[in-house]
This record gives sequence, structure tokens and C-alpha cells, in this order.
Amino acid sequence: MTSLVVVAHADRESLTQRVARAAFDAIQRAGGEAEFADLAAEDFEPRFTGADLDLYRGEGEVPADVAAEQARVDRADHLILVFPMYWWSMPALLKGWIDRVFVAGWAHDATTGSAQVGMLGRLTIDLVIVAGDDAESFERHGIPQAVYTQIERGVIRYCGATHGATSYVYESDDKAPGAFAAELLELSASVAARAIAISNASMLAPSIP
Repeated sequence: MTSLVVVAHADRESLTQRVARAAFDAIQRAGGEAEFADLAAEDFEPRFTGADLDLYRGEGEVPADVAAEQARVDRADHLILVFPMYWWSMPALLKGWIDRVFVAGWAHDATTGSAQVGMLGRLTIDLVIVAGDDAESFERHGIPQAVYTQIERGVIRYCGATHGATSYVYESDDKAPGAFAAELLELSASVAARAIAISNASMLAPSIP
């Protein structure tokens, strides 16, 4: 099975991009399969279009670019979202990707008048967040709780997926680039180990006739 690393940062030389590439490379070195999605480099359109509105209203087909993203996620059993912290949440590019891709009928049940049912139960999702501030400041301002409410619960669990882990790379604005080498090595190794464990568990799971 495959891990999908999704990164949302326009600067290819940014720490966020380095973190994403480190995780991707570590998974492959560990013997896992991985795909890499650079939403900025691929010019993914995060804004709702007329076709998205038609789909939301039940009057249209899935836009081609959204269908391609859904197919990419469908090939994976482990999704790793790597992004910088913007205004206590994810960048608009990644939020738009979720808005457009994680739609009713694919990510969650479209049936109205009943309890919401997530449809991504096969998927484990990790969050890797690059932060400008330090851990103490994040805790003091309740940012981990905001991430839990908005993303871990509001997106991952709502869609029936399993939340794997949320990891933070702190003080990205203050440390010299070389200061993150050991931290990136440890973080990427942790992500890779989880990816391999998820893949092994998936292969051992009994098939449904």
C-alpha cells in the first residue's frame, strides 16, 4: 500500500518543503511506497468553481481535477499533510484542497436527515505542522486544542479516518537552517515507521468477499 505526502507551500526551498521531502524520502528508504503531491507546484485551484457548486447541490459531476485528487488519495492508506501554521490553522491552499476534494459522497455520506457517516475509514492521516513560535507559546495560546477541533476532529474524524499523529516543527523563524537537521531526521524516521506499520497492518487485514 502507499503513503501520500501532501505539501502546501509555494517556496520549494522552505522548511515546510524540506520536511515533506524528508518524510517522503524516509518512507521510500524504509521500503514503503509513496507519492508526493506539491499543491503549489501543481497549480491546484483551491477556490470553489461553478462545477464545485453544482456538485454540492447535487446537480453536476465531479470536476476533473477533483476526481484526480480523489483517485490519488484512494491509492493511499496513509495520508501525510505537511503545512505551515497560518493564523492558527492551515494555509488557504490546503484548506481549499480539503474543501474541494473531501466532498459528500466520497469523504462522508451525502444522505440528509441521518447521522453523518465518514467514508474514509481505511485511511490514517498524519499532520506535520511547521510553526514559527515555540512549544510553550503554542500551549499557552491553546493552539493544539484549535488544531484538534478544526482538523483532527473537524476533518479527519468527521470523514471516518484515523488520526495517526500530529507533529510540530517549532521555531522555524528563529533557528538557522542547519539547526533542523537532527530534528528532521528524527521526525521523518517516525513518519516512515508509522507508514510501514500501517502498510503491514493493511496487508494483514482480512479481505472482504
